[in-house]
Amino acid sequence: MKRQDEEDVEVGQGGQSSGISADGRAETPGHEPLGKVGRRHWRDSTITNPGLEDRGNVYFAAIEMTRMPMILTDPNQDDNPIVFGNKAFLDLTGYEESEILGRNCRFLQGAQTDREQVADLREAVHERESIALEILNYKRDGTPFWNAVFIGPVYDTSGKLVYFFASQLDVTRRRESEQASQQAQKMEAIGQLTAGLAHDFNNLLQVVTGNLELLASQIGDERQRRYLDRARGAADRGARLTGQLLAFARKTRLDPRAVDVSQCVTGFAEMLESSIGKKVELHLSLRRGLPKAVLDVEQLEMALLNIALNARDAMADGGLLTISTAKVHLNGDAAARQLSSGDYIAIELKDEGEGMPDHVIARAIEPFFTTKGTGKGTGLGLAMASGFVQQSRGRLEIESVVGQGTLVRMLFPVAAVDVEDEATSTARREPQAAPPTAHILVVEDSPDVLALARENLEANGYRVSTAEDGDAGLAAFTRLRATDPVDLVFTDLVMPGSMNGLRLAEEVAALDTDVAILMTTGYNEELVAEGPERHGRDVLGKPYRRNELLNRVAQALANHGKTAARRTPSDFGSAEE
Repeated sequence: MKRQDEEDVEVGQGGQSSGISADGRAETPGHEPLGKVGRRHWRDSTITNPGLEDRGNVYFAAIEMTRMPMILTDPNQDDNPIVFGNKAFLDLTGYEESEILGRNCRFLQGAQTDREQVADLREAVHERESIALEILNYKRDGTPFWNAVFIGPVYDTSGKLVYFFASQLDVTRRRESEQASQQAQKMEAIGQLTAGLAHDFNNLLQVVTGNLELLASQIGDERQRRYLDRARGAADRGARLTGQLLAFARKTRLDPRAVDVSQCVTGFAEMLESSIGKKVELHLSLRRGLPKAVLDVEQLEMALLNIALNARDAMADGGLLTISTAKVHLNGDAAARQLSSGDYIAIELKDEGEGMPDHVIARAIEPFFTTKGTGKGTGLGLAMASGFVQQSRGRLEIESVVGQGTLVRMLFPVAAVDVEDEATSTARREPQAAPPTAHILVVEDSPDVLALARENLEANGYRVSTAEDGDAGLAAFTRLRATDPVDLVFTDLVMPGSMNGLRLAEEVAALDTDVAILMTTGYNEELVAEGPERHGRDVLGKPYRRNELLNRVAQALANHGKTAARRTPSDFGSAEE
């Protein structure tokens, strides 16, 4: 076989030549130029000895020894069958030579092969043109692979089309890497969008729930109170929805501590059983004596519940749901799972449901993606669970086979040191008595939220000053120090201008270490900043109830700006971006 280039032009019979046109396109004897954009690298080939019987020369030896899969097809026979395939092609596809000769290469196609690409291949062969594309093919055992295919015609010296030459290259790893990168970018963009929406929505919910609460204290009519209760219930569901969005976006504020995961599952099992119903049998296979994992127990319970409810819905006629725990050591495979090497605690939930095909698994953790009917799911369960696990520096994995069931695995890092588990967090401790006339500076950029906070605090006897952003808050604090010192700064975390809540807290603490500081936010992006002081900040999440606000204010005032006794810092770190 001889390959032509611009310097070596084969002259065929009748004085015809095949070579390169002035615009760089390949020309063939007796045919129009092959003007396919992006394929000018191709040069047509001519051969003087079209037979395949003599395979003892060096060219056949090279073709057989190369790792590049290659085949020849004969367009002069019915259905353009394969007449030669080298060993690399057999290795790639898993077929034997006797199984491919005489067959059209469509046997490599399968259920997910793009039909438009198949049509492009057929058109190129029909028009005797070259073509290069990447197509999903299937091996003999059914394994799919992405095949980078190049096909071009081969002529003899008389200009007769003798063969089509095709080379292949398995580019599955590159395609999967590109798809994973695109998926990660897409999920990050969705996360940023949902987190931003959740922040604004939480401010709106704060105004709605706060005013409903104030209105409820002034209405005695039973029917009107029912109306209010319905509205408050809807607002609470909205708050939970935004909480799930923030969990997916990895912006929720976690309270991580070292816990025994098996004990957590045991303690939550009764709630799971009542939630999944009597049709589903819950089986626990929990290892004892496991190292402690670093996670937020409440968020873990929510993740377990969401995954269990999905399993229940997948087993319409009932079945077995098995929850197991184990220790897993990741070493060589850690990087492939986007995790660091070391020890992890695995929690697995395995059901006997209908299972999921690959294309559903690929989108399972996307927010609002669901295969359930209208009104039967929000599509946030797995998204929330995945976001929580990632924020906990772990990984959520899904394995599923259609007709056999699904396994969801959560991996959490083992605690570097054995930290004593606290029964309750500092945020839930009963507040001590606080001065009823304490002076509070409220810094909030939302006028409605600011007015609501002021009304609730003044109704409880506090003296309140206000500021609309961090810069104004610092100026007000500095001004009031001389005439009416501030006892507590209650500030929003995310505000416009040059100073957010964290920066304001640092500036205030630098001026007066005895001033108590309480922050509030519906979006915890700023809490990802590293630093020992920022881990200990008291933060009240939006939307909050009146009693929650008053309890946290009283607690902060009772501490007089001093951080309460807290757990020993772990290697968990702050929330991930």
